[in-house]
Amino acid sequence: MESTIRINNPVDISVIVIYFLVVLAVGLWAMYSTNRGTVGGFFLAGRSMAWWPIGASLFASNIGSGHFVGIAGTAAAGGIAIGGYEWNALIFVVILGWLFVPIYIKAGVVTMPEYLKKRFGGKRIQVYLSVLSLMLYIFTKISADIFSGAVFIQLAIGLNLYVAIIILLFITALYTITGGLAAVIYTDTLQTFIMVVGSFILMGFAFAEVGGYEAFMQKYMEAIPSNISYGNTMVDPKCYTPRKDSFHIFRDAATGDLPWPGLIFGLSIIALWYWCTDQVIVQRCLSGKNMSHVKAGCVMCGYLKLLPMFIIVMPGMISRILYTDVVACVVPEVCQHYCGTSVGCTNIAYPKMVVELMPKGLRGLMLSVMLASLMSSLTSIFNSASTLFTMDIYTKFRRRPSEKELMLAGRAFMLLLIGISIAWVPVVQSAQNGQLFDYIQSVTSYLGPPIAAVFLLAVFCKRVNEQGAFWGLIVGLLAGLSRMIAEFAYGTGSCVAPSNCPFIICGIHYLYFAMILFGVSAIVILLVSFMTKPIPDVHLYRLCWSLRNSKEERIDLDADEEQDKADEKDNESVNEENQEDPGCWRKAYNWFCGLDQQKGPKLSKEEEEALKKKLTDTSEVPLWRNVVNINGIILLTVAVFCHGYFA
Repeated sequence: MESTIRINNPVDISVIVIYFLVVLAVGLWAMYSTNRGTVGGFFLAGRSMAWWPIGASLFASNIGSGHFVGIAGTAAAGGIAIGGYEWNALIFVVILGWLFVPIYIKAGVVTMPEYLKKRFGGKRIQVYLSVLSLMLYIFTKISADIFSGAVFIQLAIGLNLYVAIIILLFITALYTITGGLAAVIYTDTLQTFIMVVGSFILMGFAFAEVGGYEAFMQKYMEAIPSNISYGNTMVDPKCYTPRKDSFHIFRDAATGDLPWPGLIFGLSIIALWYWCTDQVIVQRCLSGKNMSHVKAGCVMCGYLKLLPMFIIVMPGMISRILYTDVVACVVPEVCQHYCGTSVGCTNIAYPKMVVELMPKGLRGLMLSVMLASLMSSLTSIFNSASTLFTMDIYTKFRRRPSEKELMLAGRAFMLLLIGISIAWVPVVQSAQNGQLFDYIQSVTSYLGPPIAAVFLLAVFCKRVNEQGAFWGLIVGLLAGLSRMIAEFAYGTGSCVAPSNCPFIICGIHYLYFAMILFGVSAIVILLVSFMTKPIPDVHLYRLCWSLRNSKEERIDLDADEEQDKADEKDNESVNEENQEDPGCWRKAYNWFCGLDQQKGPKLSKEEEEALKKKLTDTSEVPLWRNVVNINGIILLTVAVFCHGYFA
């Protein structure tokens, strides 16, 4: 690693310290002012969120430091097409808010696997999905985020990678474990604001340095590194010359690095999985006050998603112009010298600019923004992962845990996750193949499509049943895993030293593979469903689109289980009445961890029904409904325009 300007001046350091104190203060305030003593409070923020924190939190959970490092890196290597990933989301946040969330709220669920359990009955789908989601979190989100955060810290402060990671995770864990979802959503809102402002400032500096947009387009095409040979071998020119189609989103279907059919259809499948069925995202929406707030939050997130093209993608490309020899290096020894990886240094494109271009003070702010975005994605993921674990996996082992036990299990599981994540870092470090974002997207497109198919059909086709969904998921998983394992076994290679993986396995672009996998899963689901008995309508009221407005009483497929739980609760409350008062220390500890449930008055059956009705209510005030609908339509037109303009 060559040494760069370290962040060692008092201005930067004090900015970072002040920043973290503010974040902790916001976290503690959220902790103090919201109810975290119940599962609904800790995991769903008590369904009291307004639209602006929802929108900001959706955006912040989605854009982590992995985006800053990964997207800017891919852009430095291949141009603006990667921005299409961000813009695709504009369409899917609308689909999320208008089609999926109303169904989830009417079903009255906290986690996505729980929805599938209500919709299909049986346990195996729920457990399968929980385990798979946790795997995806560890392999893509957590590890990639931690790795990219570490790249930043290494460039800026020169700390040992692992020391940096452990400090980071400690602060993050502190307020997630204690604060629950409300703390996460409020700190996210603060961080989104700072993230956007900071990266706008950097974009300004970057364009000023290059000399405006026209100059940027021209200079990018000429950004070729100076040493292109090692020993006696010349490197193939296509490895270091910028692509001819760098400034187009849609690229050739056969030879493009992001082929256009893949970008339109394959990516939509991944986006459907990510935006409409992923616990991290949906959990934010389920915490909204009412449906209008949820939709407004989705629209706000959509508008924010317009920004990454300008504040991440283009600066990443400018970084290649300003530091051509470092960012665009192709010779393995040179790359090893600059950034410690022989396959390429595009990952450091964005951090390098922060450290070199920003003035003092602002540099500290930008570094804290990167750490913030890292922490906000991690907090969201930790919160959602522990929700999945406690609600879907833990309750399978322990038949009737008390609320307190569930909260403790969730927090213990977070600590375990953190341990696994740290152990996984070296793997990402060596497998980072130059393009972090491609690693994330390809793993997602091998594992995500079957889940997307199941949710799509579960919501929109009531004929689909448990057998169909289960076998569709299993077939899809086997197909996806076989491709993923083969690709990692052969290694993905780099442009200079391509891997010798046979075309039939690795030759199909991962976006095309996602389309094939989605198709196969959907066909299996439908075939098996039509060969087996349908689920009677009485179990499906308000669980799928065609029956979304029915008023009849739904008999849940897991109704007998629920009944057992209710009986158990009654016994429990009798036992709890004869416990003695806890001591002072115990009280303080309980408050800090949100375990002190003030024994509220026992709700009568009628009051419980009323509360349930409030939590599953999707009605809207007509005026606001029209306002958000119009905004949704405007957002869709903007999305189409942006794609067209840069196509």
